[in-house]
Order: sequence, then structure tokens, then C-alpha cells
Amino acid sequence: MISKRLLLIFTFVCAFTLEGFSQEEELNALFDKPETPSEKNIWNYFTYDMGNVFAGVGYAYSRPLHWQGDDFLRLGAVAAGTTGLFLLDDEIRHSFLSHKDDVPDILLDYGRYAGAPQNNYGLTGAIYMTGLLTKNEKLRRTGVLMISAATAAGFLQQLSKTLVGRARPGAGFGNHHFKPNGGSAAYRSFPSGHAVLTFTTSYAIAKQFDNKWVKGGILAVGLIPGLSRIYEEAHWASDVFLSWAMSAFIVEAIDKYLDRKYDQKYNDDGIAQRKSDFEWNLTFGGNQLGVVFQF
Repeated sequence: MISKRLLLIFTFVCAFTLEGFSQEEELNALFDKPETPSEKNIWNYFTYDMGNVFAGVGYAYSRPLHWQGDDFLRLGAVAAGTTGLFLLDDEIRHSFLSHKDDVPDILLDYGRYAGAPQNNYGLTGAIYMTGLLTKNEKLRRTGVLMISAATAAGFLQQLSKTLVGRARPGAGFGNHHFKPNGGSAAYRSFPSGHAVLTFTTSYAIAKQFDNKWVKGGILAVGLIPGLSRIYEEAHWASDVFLSWAMSAFIVEAIDKYLDRKYDQKYNDDGIAQRKSDFEWNLTFGGNQLGVVFQF
């Protein structure tokens, strides 16, 4: 449970960050001229990178102030998709449970293991430290992206869980039961922490590759923990979907910020294109609602 003091600190930091980024001109002036380390040693690289981790978090939180037409269309698609899944949560839950015995235990175990914060940060930290010790800017940048995105998404989902207080499927209250600030683990369903952390990580890694099949394979692995949480009755389908969308938005925002701070990245075309890796679309047919994203 998030303490009142932590919430107060977080509110102050967000207010300060959003106020500082309230003007687009000021934002561009701040980020257009990156100050790279003057002396190329590990300590200077580390302090520079950690500064970008925290600045990346603030940049991601400030992005809604600068959204334009396409951004609001994506937000609308996510809102519509989440609402549609919310209405179908019970049916989806029963469908998943009806064939849970057919799901290999290794996938369910992987979902629990990969979504644990200590394991996720262990992976992201290892990637960053490898880049730092080898002075590989591309790998350092990848690590910074993963750490910053996981921090931004992780804190946001923890705050949301506490404030929303949605009952988990396994609690037996149904998908419309909420107890804001409930505190109990039974009321921390929305959104899914496992889905947020694993999809944030897989999305950030997938952005490093041009090949669409490689991207798709990495993302498929990142989807497993979220799906496993539905099977485990820890989260509803709408919880998981919103978690994935939130992760994608945050990674895209921070990746754009880091383009201004580093000269190199694995997928160099991404800097020139300034383009999201994915497009969201809703599909309707008969009694089905679908969400399709193209990469």
C-alpha cells in the first residue's frame, strides 16, 4: 500500500514536472541541445544516464499536455477497447477458465516469474550495466529506456491500483465491484503489474529491431504474463489490455525523449522516422469485439 507521504511526494514531483513542461517552446529548448558527458568514463556515463532515466519519467508523464489529433484518436481507441472488454470481462474469464487445464504449467510459471519486479529490474539492470561497462552507447540507451519506462509505468500502475480498488476475479465479487483505497490485495486488480512490467520490457526490446517477425516474437513473449494473470484469476481482461496500452504509450514517449539525448540506437531508422511502431484499430463483427495492432 502506498503511504500518504509517498503520495504527497509523488503529487509534488508531478506538479513540478508538469508545470516545468507546460510550454512546448520551453520543452524544445530544454531537450534540443543534449549535454553529453565531456569526459568519457564510466562514472560520467552513469550519472548522465541516470539523469536521463528520471528526466524520461517526467517527460512521459508530461506528454498528455502536448497530445494532438492522432494521439487522442489512439486514446479513444484504447478507452473504447477497455470499455468493451470491461463489459465482456465475465465471459472472457469463464472462457479462459474452461480450458486452463490445457495451458502448460511452464507458461503460467513464466508469467508469475517474469512479472515479479525484482526479476524484471534484474534483467533491465543487467542490460544497462553491460552497456555501461563496455561503453556501448546503443546498449546503454536501451537499458536507460527499459529502466525509465519500467519506473514510470510501474509507479503509475501502483498508484492506480490503490486509488481504483477494483476487486480481483478470484475475490468472487464480480467485475463491477470497486473499493477505492481498499488496501487489501483482493482490491488491487486494475491495472496488472505483471502485464505492465513485462510488456514494457518486451516493447522496449522489440523497438531495437527492424525485422517485424523478430518484433512480433518478442512482443508475443511479453504478452504471456498478462494472459497468465487472467488464467490465475488475478486480473480481468480489461485490466491486462489497459496495462499493455499504458506500457506502449510510455515506452514510445521515453524513446522519443532519448532520441534527443543519444546519438546512437539499435534501430537507427527510428530516430529519423519519429513514428510509433504500432497502430491501434478496433474491429467489430457479430457478437465479437476485437482490438488489432499492426507492427
